[in-house]
Amino acid sequence: MLGTAAAGGGVPHGAILVDFAEAVLGDNDERASRARIALSERLGDAALVDAAAVVAFFNAIDRVADASGIPLDPERIDLTADLRAQLGIDAFAQDRV
Repeated sequence: MLGTAAAGGGVPHGAILVDFAEAVLGDNDERASRARIALSERLGDAALVDAAAVVAFFNAIDRVADASGIPLDPERIDLTADLRAQLGIDAFAQDRV
C-alpha cells in the first residue's frame, strides 16, 4: 500500500463493511456472526446481502485468478507446496518472459 487510507477506505460505512469482510473471511464464527448482525442492524438486510455478494465475488475471483496461471504470490509458495505436489500443479509451470 502506498501511503495511508482513511478509516474504512474513505467510503460511507466503510469501517463496518471492512469489519464484515474481514470477519466472514476469517476463521472466527462468533466474530462473523457479530459482524453480520451489526451490518444488518446498521444498514439493513438488503445491504447485508449486497455486502455478502461482494465479499463472495472477490473471494471467488481471487481463486479464478490463481487457477488461470497468474504467478503465485511469494508468500504462498511454501504454504501451498504440499498441495501443489499432491495435485501435480507444478508440472504446468512455465517460464515467463
